[in-house]
Amino acid sequence: MTTLATNKKAHHEYELLEKYEAGLVLLGHEVKSMKTGHVSLKGSFIAVRSNELYLTNALIPLYSHADPKTSYDPSRSRKLLLHRDEIKKLIGKKQAEGLTLVPLRVYIKKRHVKCQFALARGKKQHDKRQTKAKRDTDRSIARALRAKQ
Repeated sequence: MTTLATNKKAHHEYELLEKYEAGLVLLGHEVKSMKTGHVSLKGSFIAVRSNELYLTNALIPLYSHADPKTSYDPSRSRKLLLHRDEIKKLIGKKQAEGLTLVPLRVYIKKRHVKCQFALARGKKQHDKRQTKAKRDTDRSIARALRAKQ
């Protein structure tokens, strides 16, 4: 499994509840561009339109060796491939509990490009501070234990 891009802010901004995996509908030159490392999930999210899920605002620039396409939009919405039952379940949870769908990473699995995303709840500012303080104390404890040995 080769990771192509990660959403580093997702763990900081959201409390991740459940993780899912979905295929992506891409154009040929987009796959080539992603394989060369040109993809960004910064600011991207998953939108629901007519009972389908779309990865929105993910930036995949035009492949450098492809023909220049005048109408290509690098941040266009890309459809996520999931079973109908999973989509209905996710839409129901999202609407009922006020949750959101956040992309975590894009990777290659057996020659298919996949997107891992999570059902998440936004963190409040004090939760973010609390998480950072806990991480700092854990790090200092680990340092102290290593120093003892």
